[in-house]
Amino acid sequence: MADDLFEHASREAIEAEAPLAARMRPRSLEELVGQRHLLAPGSPLRASIERDAIWSAILWGPPGSGKTTLARLAASTTRRRFVQLSAVTSGVRDLREAVVEAREQRALHQARTVVFIDEIHRFNKAQQDALLPHVEDGTIVLWGATTENPYTSVIAPLLSRVRVLRLEPLSRDDLRTIVQRAVEDDRRGLGASGLTFDPTAVNAIVAGAGGDARTALNWTAAAALHATMLGEAAVEARTVRQAVLERSVRYDRAGDDHYDTISAFIKSVRGSDPDAALLWLAKMLQAGEAPEFIARRLVILASEDIGNADPQGLPMATAAAAAVERVGLPEGRYALAQATIYLACAPKSNAAGRALDAAEEAIAAGADLEVPPHLRNTPPRGPHEVDADYLFPHDYPDNYVKQHYVPPSLRDHRFYDGRGSGRESELWRRLQQRRRADGPDSARQDPDP
Repeated sequence: MADDLFEHASREAIEAEAPLAARMRPRSLEELVGQRHLLAPGSPLRASIERDAIWSAILWGPPGSGKTTLARLAASTTRRRFVQLSAVTSGVRDLREAVVEAREQRALHQARTVVFIDEIHRFNKAQQDALLPHVEDGTIVLWGATTENPYTSVIAPLLSRVRVLRLEPLSRDDLRTIVQRAVEDDRRGLGASGLTFDPTAVNAIVAGAGGDARTALNWTAAAALHATMLGEAAVEARTVRQAVLERSVRYDRAGDDHYDTISAFIKSVRGSDPDAALLWLAKMLQAGEAPEFIARRLVILASEDIGNADPQGLPMATAAAAAVERVGLPEGRYALAQATIYLACAPKSNAAGRALDAAEEAIAAGADLEVPPHLRNTPPRGPHEVDADYLFPHDYPDNYVKQHYVPPSLRDHRFYDGRGSGRESELWRRLQQRRRADGPDSARQDPDP
């Protein structure tokens, strides 16, 4: 009995010294904030936990969204053993030991086991293969956590034996609830400290946490400590900024947020919104994204989405890429910002890409690709002889002469439709004028831009 009391007191002392994020970890499903799409009453996951019929799952979501907490709650609610492994530090031997112990506990005590593997995407194929028989025969219930797309990082045989649950970044309202709870809780939180948190301080923490509950609680603890050191009884936004120094940007250069952010950046430029594009550019630069990667995407966009609507877009983008390569960061960021603003404000056209796609589709459909005789590279028979059937455009006024450049079966085909703004529309009008001057057969089947 004395030993039990000592262990209980020791455990309470350890918990009291734990970081605020660990102390405030939810202890029941009712305490868990966020992920309502997964845990609303009557939802499949909530029902499986409440009925003690949980299944193996992969929890896919950003840091601080509650993956580990949800796994712990699922195990504790169903009164199952919880074994936590990390794919970074554990291997097949650790898996085998966990499986052996799970079998023994089931045989001796009828205790079932949840094996939770953090960062499961870091397991290689052999390590993931080692899980298959034990998940399939029910020796363990596997819950894995990953910040990366499991459909590309987890082997198909394992995916077929689990359910993938997508966790979303916590909303600002969710984070505000979590921070407020930590501030007011007398036993596990900061309620007994006597500190008060101004609403501006809470807003600053919520805005900077980026949907990450762990970050929000760490910032709350840092602000409280800083205020205590200054002898201040109230935590304000100023206190938060001083304590944290710099906002932490949630970003993984090899994960989903990398692709989501560059997608938002490109779509903002394509959508002619320079302010949004600059926001995503700043996020990538602050998070340490390679500037060369950003520059390459701008070069691609300059042709794909602007093209001949503004022919200066491509030189601008390639110049920015060259500047980044020459001067690097931090100065190269100015070239990226300049190119981003220019391309976002430029007129848009994707006519070049669509025209090339149309030509490739015609080839795939069996278009005649035999080069007409007058266009072939036929060597002249004498030093002053040329192909009499070929009309040399520079010998004619305005450097143009009506002439067919495709096989007869393709003379009615049009791949380029001229749909675009800026210079693209000027090019199209000039082309149409020339075709009308050539006669009715040259202008037929031209679509309206």
